[in-house]
Amino acid sequence: MSAADVTVTIDAARCNGCGLCVEACPAATLSLVDGRAAVTGAHCIACSHCLASCPPDAIRVGALDPAASAFETVRVPDAWLPYGAGDAAALLQLMRSRRSCRRFRDEPVARAVLADLVRAGQTAPSGTNSQAWAFTILPTRAAVKTFGGYIGDYFRRLNRLAEKPALRGLLRLAGKPELADYHRRHYPIVQRALAEWDGQGVDRLFHGAPAAILVASLPGGSTAAEDALLATQNILLAAHALGLGTCLIGFAVAALRQDPRIQRRLGLPPEETVRAVIALGPTDRRCARCAGRKPATVRWLGEQPAG
Repeated sequence: MSAADVTVTIDAARCNGCGLCVEACPAATLSLVDGRAAVTGAHCIACSHCLASCPPDAIRVGALDPAASAFETVRVPDAWLPYGAGDAAALLQLMRSRRSCRRFRDEPVARAVLADLVRAGQTAPSGTNSQAWAFTILPTRAAVKTFGGYIGDYFRRLNRLAEKPALRGLLRLAGKPELADYHRRHYPIVQRALAEWDGQGVDRLFHGAPAAILVASLPGGSTAAEDALLATQNILLAAHALGLGTCLIGFAVAALRQDPRIQRRLGLPPEETVRAVIALGPTDRRCARCAGRKPATVRWLGEQPAG
């Protein structure tokens, strides 16, 4: 960022000169001058660590959007939660309880709830605090079905290509086995899903979800894909806590990646890259217990801590 992007202002009359903001600033934007904090640097990532650290509340960051923290459906205290003060058991139970949902009720999701889910996504960390993400909300079942139709059109074309054994073989010989691999792994499932959609209106893609959120990354982020997926996880957890089921739709992301026409038909700018598509809505699905997880690859480097 340039000097023009430094939006930090300090009320000198309120500043007590404690220097906590100077210590917290990762970009060396602030210094103590004559016993008061002052903006002396030319770079700022708008992380707002200075604002959060200031006891007398003397700092403002103009780049921040107050609406991004103004939740509508949940009363969220503005006070910072100290390390160790949260309910770790409740948080971990929420994480374990979240499951992919493939059975949604035909009920709309309130606009305020969808807006709050995006706000939950915005609380995620991002590389150099770029927050270079974009959220596209499909608020109705009709919008979801229209999007699903675009995805279906792509897979119809792909399946027609995959049905040609000569083409699959030629591409494999050319070192491009993707079409043959798709035919072996996904073609039968997709073909059956398309037939059920065309013949019976059965939605095997979005599972009848009444709403969806697309999470995309914008140019300029140092860890663009990771940032978008961190925001996605926040949305998934918040949705569960708000009483909604969710499911990540990987086939939709794959279609968007391969066919730019879908993004144009949705009206999304070409510079955005959709990283996740979340189907969501009310559900009557219930679990009897939390499920386990597969073994993970875990390494300890160096000396292990005691205990």
